[in-house]
Amino acid sequence: MKAVIFANGEVCASDLKRDFKDAELLIAADGGYRHFQSLETLPDLLIGDLDSTPKEVQVSWEKRGVTIIRHPEDKDQTDLELALLYADKRGAAQILVYGAVGGRLDMTLSNLLLLAHPEISADLTFLCGDQEVKLIPRGQSLTIQGKPGDRVSLIPLGPGTSGISTVNLKYPLDQDELAFGLTRGISNVMDADHAEISLEEGLLALIHTHTNSKEKNSHV
Repeated sequence: MKAVIFANGEVCASDLKRDFKDAELLIAADGGYRHFQSLETLPDLLIGDLDSTPKEVQVSWEKRGVTIIRHPEDKDQTDLELALLYADKRGAAQILVYGAVGGRLDMTLSNLLLLAHPEISADLTFLCGDQEVKLIPRGQSLTIQGKPGDRVSLIPLGPGTSGISTVNLKYPLDQDELAFGLTRGISNVMDADHAEISLEEGLLALIHTHTNSKEKNSHV
């Protein structure tokens, strides 16, 4: 099952032109309700403490068949974490998240770190326009599809991120280590229409930016 979640962050204009008809579960994480209104689409579920969702929207949506799960304001999870856990428990194999970045820096950082949530087994991707963020856990590899010139950044999410190897990236890694807190893995470039990154130890965030192949990419 494919689930799509809209959180309360910024959403690129191109994301609001996407067709979500192939998603079997649409979730608004509290303030993410506003993006569904822009899409002129009803979600299947509205979840969170609902401090960002107007009462009139809650009432209207409930009358129109939207399931609403209200949590107390004094809670240990963010609204997005609650939405992710719900989708995973419902059996979603793939979860796409929009609106996870922008606005408050603490929320953006904590949202991105949800990629490493130990209780979420679904294939999780955060998206904003031409950017996709995924996680590569230890002992696994990831193949991404794109085109030459696409930018790929690899960011370790903790110390001990090692045994990193890449295929079809301009600046190759071969059983290398990326040190936590340093920027060596930023702004690599795809040399083909696909690339593969494998990891032996640690956690690695991958940010894939789809760009025009003629665009100049710098390795800083």
